[in-house]
Amino acid sequence: MPLMDALTALLGPAHVLTGAATARYAKDWTGKYTAAPLAVVRPADTAGVAAVLRLSAAAGTPVVPVGGLTGLTGGAMNSGALMLSLERMNRIREVNADARLAVVEAGVILQSLHDAAEARGLYFPLWFGARGSAMIGGALSTNAGGSNVLRYGSTRALCLGLEVVLADGRVLNLMSELHKDNSGYDLKNLFIGAEGTLGVITAAVMKLVPRPRAYATATLAARSLPDALTLLNRLQEATGSAVEAFEFMPRSYMAQLARHRPDLEPPFAVTHDVTILAEVGATSPRDATPLPDGSTPITTLLENTLAQMMDDGLILDAVVAQNEGQRRAMWERREAAAEITFTRTPIIDTDVAVPLPLVAAFLTRIAPRVTALDAQAEALTVAHLGDGNLHYTVYPSRDDKALHEAIVTAIEDVVAELGGSFSAEHGVGLSKRPSMARRKDPVALAVMRSVKATLDPDNLMNPGKVLPD
Repeated sequence: MPLMDALTALLGPAHVLTGAATARYAKDWTGKYTAAPLAVVRPADTAGVAAVLRLSAAAGTPVVPVGGLTGLTGGAMNSGALMLSLERMNRIREVNADARLAVVEAGVILQSLHDAAEARGLYFPLWFGARGSAMIGGALSTNAGGSNVLRYGSTRALCLGLEVVLADGRVLNLMSELHKDNSGYDLKNLFIGAEGTLGVITAAVMKLVPRPRAYATATLAARSLPDALTLLNRLQEATGSAVEAFEFMPRSYMAQLARHRPDLEPPFAVTHDVTILAEVGATSPRDATPLPDGSTPITTLLENTLAQMMDDGLILDAVVAQNEGQRRAMWERREAAAEITFTRTPIIDTDVAVPLPLVAAFLTRIAPRVTALDAQAEALTVAHLGDGNLHYTVYPSRDDKALHEAIVTAIEDVVAELGGSFSAEHGVGLSKRPSMARRKDPVALAVMRSVKATLDPDNLMNPGKVLPD
């Protein structure tokens, strides 16, 4: 009670939530993980975050940073801890068009930054389905990816500087706008992807890029995944690496899409094994300015590349968006993936990465291993083919913990055989801690534990996440 009294005096009763008032924070997006927080606190600035952490450290009370609660691994769920919501820290402090950067607080919603950048003729190139509710702090804490990592990199690649409040309340000011700085250890990247286990990210300097003046977008059916990668390489060469997205939707996904979202008409009369959504972004007026006949050079380039590959027999069918409405319809098919994935239970959802040429090998190897464990299990896959990230989901025939673990282990085995990672873009949280214990290099785990013990010796920052016991 002394802690709660002190927090209420610090933040005001409207921003120290308890009991039923915490309900909207008590479940993650998947519904798989739940929280029973001691309270939810909502500071308005960095000084408030620092004061909260000083009070919680003195009381020995764990703290869990919370963003938009769009995570898929249970990283923000807890029992008996303070949930520290950054939602009131939602100011875009600056958009510098000349330097192509934005200074933002951790509670800024991605879509808000997209809009602010667009108003200045720029683009914040972190793009995924939850952009309307996900926050910058959460994206940084999980090193989130998305559909255009292929061109721009994940969140870590888009960050120049950070402000972080440490477990003892000290403020670490790393808010650099520099592109080059070799003055010691790269502390900034230590906190990106740490999921709040080392401190609370309160602000960041994020890169902006020129806003594409035109997009060329197509849905196509490839003969095989290797043929699709051939197309990707040809497009990269033809466009100067301007491919923004290259998304794989196999037959199983397209069948589920037709079942659950009949309002989204299928792209082709027949369902193919390999359906690809490809998008190229043109920033040069030369490529984006419509010609007298109404055509756009970047779209013509895409059409010609697809036509050549159709002549070569590598592409079976293709449709190119002729307007923004058709482009959005193509993206809706892909962005329905999360909604469709979580329509069934029991569910085993994974987020793995393998080298680009080995995506087909992963799918070929894993199918018989899952069937051997559960003959009635079904699988659903979508993938960011351009960066080798697969969202491979299994629906086992029964809710059996031992079966669940066996299937996850089989997936990890195949990923390891192919030189991949069991965690690509969703973070570790709770769900992948067993995988960390099984698969992460022991020396790497020892170093991580040493870092954790140094920065958070009392284990108060999001305890029980990321690192295995």
